[in-house]
Amino acid sequence: MDQPQENPSYCPAPAAPAGQVPGPPYADCLECGKPTEYGVATPGVVLCPVCEWQDAERSACSG
Repeated sequence: MDQPQENPSYCPAPAAPAGQVPGPPYADCLECGKPTEYGVATPGVVLCPVCEWQDAERSACSG
């Protein structure tokens, strides 16, 4: 029996930084300045886990 196709997400998940580079040395968070989980050569905006979570909460759709 065919399985139904999943509905597409209306709110896409925030994208992880493209080309994540492992550390150390680790890049500083652009919001709070604390160390992140990304190496210093990671392109794009890098945030610490707390700021990533808060940014996801702000940008998530409601209802």
